[in-house]
Amino acid sequence: MRPRHASENALRAREFEAYVAGAGGRLLHTATLLTAEPRDANPRARRLLTLSLAHTYACWDRLHGEDPYDHTRQHLATRFARGAWHQHGGLLRSRPRPGGPLAGLSPQERLVLVLRLREGIAEEQTAALLGLPAERVRAVFNRAMATVLRPPGPPAPAVGGARAVPS
Repeated sequence: MRPRHASENALRAREFEAYVAGAGGRLLHTATLLTAEPRDANPRARRLLTLSLAHTYACWDRLHGEDPYDHTRQHLATRFARGAWHQHGGLLRSRPRPGGPLAGLSPQERLVLVLRLREGIAEEQTAALLGLPAERVRAVFNRAMATVLRPPGPPAPAVGGARAVPS
């Protein structure tokens, strides 16, 4: 390798390391919310982030002024959506095991909620990113918000069990 290429590669690596040091925590939190895993046990989120950062690093020289955070976030969201679709046969069906604060939402609801609230992406941009009509994104967002804001109801009675009657 020529000395010039070696110095360019070293500069590229330092720039990327600085980017990851600055944005890695926020991106990990976003990935953890998407996967609905607890903060202290989030292997799927860490894998999702690692793959997205690897993709960003591979594209680093081609970003040409594009925000690397937006690039990584977009790849994170599309990779999550594609993975949820393939793993669960569709974004609407899957309900993960209890874990993170958004575990009661479907993957699509989590994705829209995280992009809109956590990442601050406008409805139209979220729709374009996900390939959905803006009305659909609005409906999914409203349903997710209603689910998150709904106070927990009373526990369901046991099947075949006796009911408590107030006195």
